[in-house]
Amino acid sequence: MKRTFTFLLLAAFAANVFAQGSVLKNADPVSAKFSPERLKRIDAMIEQNIDSGYVKGAVGFIARDGKIAYNKSFGLADEDQKRLMTSDAIFRIASQTKAITSVAVMMLFEEGKFLLDDPISKYLPAFSHPTVVDQFNGKDSTYTTVPAKREITIRDLLTHTSGIEYAQIGSPKMKAIYDKASIPAGFVADKILLADVMNKLGHLPLLHQPGERWTYGMNIDVLGYLVEKVSGKSLDQFFKERIFTPLGMNDTYFYIPSAKQNRLVAAYTFDKNGHIANWSKATFPAFDVNYPKANGTYYAGGAGLSSTVKDYAIFLQMLLNGGIYNDQRLLARHTVELMTTNQIGDLNINPDKDKFGLGFGLTSQNSSAKLGISEGSFAWGGFYGTLYWVDPKEHLVCLLFVQNWPFPHNQIQDKFRAMVYQALND
Repeated sequence: MKRTFTFLLLAAFAANVFAQGSVLKNADPVSAKFSPERLKRIDAMIEQNIDSGYVKGAVGFIARDGKIAYNKSFGLADEDQKRLMTSDAIFRIASQTKAITSVAVMMLFEEGKFLLDDPISKYLPAFSHPTVVDQFNGKDSTYTTVPAKREITIRDLLTHTSGIEYAQIGSPKMKAIYDKASIPAGFVADKILLADVMNKLGHLPLLHQPGERWTYGMNIDVLGYLVEKVSGKSLDQFFKERIFTPLGMNDTYFYIPSAKQNRLVAAYTFDKNGHIANWSKATFPAFDVNYPKANGTYYAGGAGLSSTVKDYAIFLQMLLNGGIYNDQRLLARHTVELMTTNQIGDLNINPDKDKFGLGFGLTSQNSSAKLGISEGSFAWGGFYGTLYWVDPKEHLVCLLFVQNWPFPHNQIQDKFRAMVYQALND
């Protein structure tokens, strides 16, 4: 009887540990089954990119089974201020905002607030009776339309198959249409509201028929407004109350508090000679990179957040754990599985035939063969050069944050991806 009770006690303890999931903790790389010597190759690669003038600074992060095997900062956070990069530096994470908004949407889905195949117009009437661009006149940005064959669904928005494209960084045709209507891409310092912009967007035409193909666009900004309408809270408030505070993500904001603004990394670009330069010394009138320091009111669910590597790693570890972190359950395990399952069928998001779930790109067999990332890993990145991926097969959470656009020397990202796997030691 005593032996049986002990077995049941141990089984209950193991089940409880599994239910809680891994919590990120600093660890010896060896305990996470990494080779310390091989991890040093990543140091050398990042330092070489800095020495070559490709980036000014970077933070790399690798965790396995919740054990932080690698968390290092390199170079400068701000050359003009001679400020060194630190592991708690705050970066503009841009499109990495999308995953957080997608989680917010799925939290409300779990509460029975809507179904994924509901038309978005059921909740946001401005998107009723969508149209599709037929003829476009590039000289004056006028256009004709045809009716869409069906309404846009919430699933269409989560998967970027709605036909909505991007303002400022999309195709010339749609950029012109959005610009004429004063639709921003999401990097906003002005005192405008998400509701006002999304209601204007709802009356504009789509690039293509809903569900016809995968087109990266402002879909998740629309869903940010959905979260606001359904929850009765601003997206900023919802994130803080339902995601950031429960997870302990204390350095993630749409607009950074003044006391933390000195930790924001400077943004860099490249001059006409191909040399890296501070953004403020270049000419990109479409983007004000100081937006995180504004006292703004535009909570762009597709692009607006700034964060640290550690904060975002906590968010990713929650997903790897099946929706739970440090006893805080945000999503059910089945919901995370739904989000990280191919939702676009035979459509592809790139030539490597990667797929898309509900908020995440999914690594295909072709991509796996290129760099070694396990098939089925889920990933994305941000406009200013941040990237992440989660590898459920190897229990990995990996991030590399830099702050550059564009990337004429983009190999640092692929090299980092490949070099994580060469350092595994099991």
